[in-house]
Amino acid sequence: RKPLFFAAWLVLQPTCSSEAQVGVSCTEMELRQVPFVLYGIGGVGSELLKVIVAHRSLHALRYGLRFAAVGLCDSSGAVLPRGAEPELQDATIEAVINHKVAGKKLAQFDGDASVSLKPEGEGASAFLKSLSLERGKRHPGCILVDCTATEDTVLALRLAAESPLFKAVMANKKPLTANLDIFRALSAPDVQRRVRYESTVAAGVPVVASLQRVLASADVVRGIAGSFSGTLGYVMSALQHGEPFSQVVVRAKQLGYTEPDPRDDLGGIDVARKALILARTLGAPLEMSDVAIEPLYPPSMADLDVAEFMLQLPSLDAQFKEKVEAAEAQGKVLRYAADVQHDHATGSSKLVVGLKAVSTHSPLGSLEGTDNLVEMTTDVYRKGAPLVLRGAGAGLGGTAAGVLADMVELATP
Repeated sequence: RKPLFFAAWLVLQPTCSSEAQVGVSCTEMELRQVPFVLYGIGGVGSELLKVIVAHRSLHALRYGLRFAAVGLCDSSGAVLPRGAEPELQDATIEAVINHKVAGKKLAQFDGDASVSLKPEGEGASAFLKSLSLERGKRHPGCILVDCTATEDTVLALRLAAESPLFKAVMANKKPLTANLDIFRALSAPDVQRRVRYESTVAAGVPVVASLQRVLASADVVRGIAGSFSGTLGYVMSALQHGEPFSQVVVRAKQLGYTEPDPRDDLGGIDVARKALILARTLGAPLEMSDVAIEPLYPPSMADLDVAEFMLQLPSLDAQFKEKVEAAEAQGKVLRYAADVQHDHATGSSKLVVGLKAVSTHSPLGSLEGTDNLVEMTTDVYRKGAPLVLRGAGAGLGGTAAGVLADMVELATP
């Protein structure tokens, strides 16, 4: 007897009209235009634009949409479509990217587009809000995309909380870690469906979405712990392998893993912001001032210039070696982690960021290199078997991917 085999083929085709079948492109005729305004054309913003342009056919085929750039902004001005043109052309978008790579302001752009200059004496915050209001009225459903690292976008982003004309996607952590009232406005029940902020925590790793799904299932989250810095993960892994702290930091700086001033990473502020976003998503009414942060350098080194700071790093080697050895004596390893605790019954919350000795057999203990890891302990995912998410939590590609996924989600009915 011969065995029977069953096979199935899935054929993906764009849903084009009969005219398209004989050579007329369906993209111009049937694709739903999704307008967006982008704040920040730096590393992440430029990468996002490149990915959008490079994957037009994917968005057309799979989602039936086309992302239409109706405004590209920096602190000096904005590049807009000319006259009645519905969007910036891809060639113009590429020219804007090259213009910014050359270190120029958008106010100086002279390509095939209109340029709106920030009025002299007006702050960037007011300019971005007024420009976004104008864009939203002309293009209802406009997605405001924040790829900056400033609080100047807050007023514009709040438009998504105030009007159904707008939606918002953020890679920028600062608006969500400023005053708690701002976070609450952007995450209110009637606003949630218009706002996404996945990339603020772990780039493209779906940590925020996972937490929101856990909460939606009525599962009670008891705690969240994680390593949110690829830079500090790299440092901790090297310490575990016996390298001196100073040597690791110098190498990390040379490799470009740290900011030009390594204290921006070693101070723990960025980790605290990411963890605070998760804590607030969980329901914890915390301000940044409530977060206990342990920097990896003493206060006496906080005000040194960068060169002097680097020269004094060897003075910290002995104490870090001692801490590593103390952890090893307990069968543990050191990790720079954030720990969120929230009591749903009492409403009390606690967020601590700093060095933590963890079991080598735990998810955090097994972490190596620059990956990020988040573990959630809940009534379903109990201690010993938490919900764990791990992956590249930084980098232009991962962050831009997270932003684009959020945009697609908001654009898809």
